[in-house]
Amino acid sequence: MYRALGAAIIGITVGTATALAQSAVVAPPDVVKELAPTGTLRAAINAGNVVLVQKDPSGGDPRGITVDLARELGRRLGVPVDLVVYDTAGKVTDAVKNAGWDICFLAIEPARAAVIGFTAPYVIIEGTYMVSVDSPLKAVADVDRDGVRIAVSRGSAYDLYLSRMLQHATLVRYPSPPLAFQGFLADKLDAAAGVKQQLVQFAKSNPNVRVMDGRFQEIREAMGAPLGHDAGVKYLRSFVEEMKASGFAKKALERAGQPDALVAPAAEN
Repeated sequence: MYRALGAAIIGITVGTATALAQSAVVAPPDVVKELAPTGTLRAAINAGNVVLVQKDPSGGDPRGITVDLARELGRRLGVPVDLVVYDTAGKVTDAVKNAGWDICFLAIEPARAAVIGFTAPYVIIEGTYMVSVDSPLKAVADVDRDGVRIAVSRGSAYDLYLSRMLQHATLVRYPSPPLAFQGFLADKLDAAAGVKQQLVQFAKSNPNVRVMDGRFQEIREAMGAPLGHDAGVKYLRSFVEEMKASGFAKKALERAGQPDALVAPAAEN
């Protein structure tokens, strides 16, 4: 009797484990094939944005909302996740040409949308300016003037946006956000553009600069896949909406110590 009962329990346990393993793969086969064609989900991670990614001081994998989202997506696809880390957003965009990744986390921009299919945003952050404490530039609207030079990280969302919008000021491009901030000081530029949280962090250790109130841009961070992966992008759009509605995105931001970043509202369609 006990042997029979034990065998029944083992059977139920194995059956339950099998059912759970099968339920972990909720994405249709065509979606898995598009988003993880090699059997591994290669997720492009932009380590240049401190709101979305934080480096591990001990040298381990990066952390942050994009890492959490990538791993949750991999779980749903039933495949392992490979974090492909880039130090700038521009390099993530460039890598799509060589099929360097399967999904990405980037701000929505027209130039990027020419090669990447985007979801609605999952997080909204602000782009603003940093200036010297004695700068005559007091407000965001003051910066777009003749003769004003602005440091930016090449290929960033704010570089692309300001390239379209500025009428008078000149952009001076640097390879990464940290180098742009250093260049702003070393080259005696008039302002530095960047993600507000990153500028505030820099200003805390540099008393001779200040971060302007307000913003010149609402940066809409989204997930994406290379154009032509229609089934994959459609799935990503539903995935992002669920991650927002369920509270997953908010909790991920809180764990990362980024309470100032706002979870984007639900997509309109």
